[in-house]
Amino acid sequence: MLRTLALLYITLLRDYLFTSQKVLTYGYILSGRFLLSILQEGLIRSKTVSSWALAKFTIEKGIRMNKESIYGLTFDQLAAWLKEYGHKKYRTLQVWDWLYRKRVTNFSEMIDVNQECLQLLAAHFILQSLSEHLMQESADGTIKFLFKLKDDNLIETVLMRHKFGLSVCVTTQVGCNMGCSFCASGLLRKNRDLSSGEIAEQIMKVQHHLDNTKQGDKVSHVVVMGIGEPFDNYKNVIDALWIIKDHNGLAIPERHITVSTSGLPDKIYEFADSNLKVNLAISLHAPTNELRTQIMKINRAFPIEKIMQAVDYYLEKTNRRITLEYIMLKDLNDRREHALQLVALIEGKRRLTNVNLIPYNPVDEHHQYQRSEHESMLAFYDTLKKQGINCSIRLEHGTDIDAACGQLRSKQIYVEARMEVYLYDDPENS
Repeated sequence: MLRTLALLYITLLRDYLFTSQKVLTYGYILSGRFLLSILQEGLIRSKTVSSWALAKFTIEKGIRMNKESIYGLTFDQLAAWLKEYGHKKYRTLQVWDWLYRKRVTNFSEMIDVNQECLQLLAAHFILQSLSEHLMQESADGTIKFLFKLKDDNLIETVLMRHKFGLSVCVTTQVGCNMGCSFCASGLLRKNRDLSSGEIAEQIMKVQHHLDNTKQGDKVSHVVVMGIGEPFDNYKNVIDALWIIKDHNGLAIPERHITVSTSGLPDKIYEFADSNLKVNLAISLHAPTNELRTQIMKINRAFPIEKIMQAVDYYLEKTNRRITLEYIMLKDLNDRREHALQLVALIEGKRRLTNVNLIPYNPVDEHHQYQRSEHESMLAFYDTLKKQGINCSIRLEHGTDIDAACGQLRSKQIYVEARMEVYLYDDPENS
């Protein structure tokens, strides 16, 4: 099949150049767009394969497989792209309105956009690069979605209900390489980064789910704390943030968006200079290098002092409050001495620092870790408060489902892998 397609391509290229006398760039020649233009203009009729319809279908299928999510474009990027094809700015306004205000799920639903533009969009972009693979709903209203990407990878997205609104936790990578020994996300190593479109589309999928309930609910907050290290996929995450906060799009205020990082100092500096007024959280989880290295491998490369230097720069540059996330692990980092070490660590920056104490969601594969006792968490909290540290204990969500980040994904991959082995070994399937 590949040999046939290669011969087809060579024939199409030779005949097209001979017929049209056009000069083409190398990149354009390699693109599916070039092949489709040949077909549409009808300049040649291939004899390399017996069926012209088969050739057209194969080429169009290849183009469809390579199409990106339209949610990966900012308004300005979409406007510039449409302008290249001769469309005015008002056309961008129309499309943007259909995407984010009317929230259609098919280009054909954009009824006041002309057919030429719709065909152009459909030829180059997709509206649904994610499909719902599994969904779990908690008694408290928390919903965990397991989405399948177009390459069959699985990611998690979580909808949480708060008194202040509806929050969505998004994933930024397929798997994670940070090596946090207590975390379910790292059970499966990083496969690839998500595109900006795949990140933004997670919020759209959740919003579409809410729209279908006819309750008028709308996503009001976003936390970038799902599977993966956001700053290890920095450019795509930043692009997604600009899309998420666009006042004509999802219109989620910057102060309602939080990005969490395990601590990549160079990216913290870059984030401080980005002019994004989005909240920043640091996954600290330990007050000393010895303890942090024990539970977070990333600390070997970026020890606490380097992270705190970057935090100092961020605070000075932005004058914005920062959150230090601290997961409470029984008898490991939850004693009074640890609380006092944490106080010493943030001395001098307490005015703009908040410590968020996180109850641990146990993971079967990390049986060496247990959740701190409630009394220990309260004692830790009291120690910080008495030392003048702003702190809070995170409200739990979805404790009756696979609540830990990455837990549902890793379980489902394991179940499906076992099913494949069973089917392969089953004599009836031989």
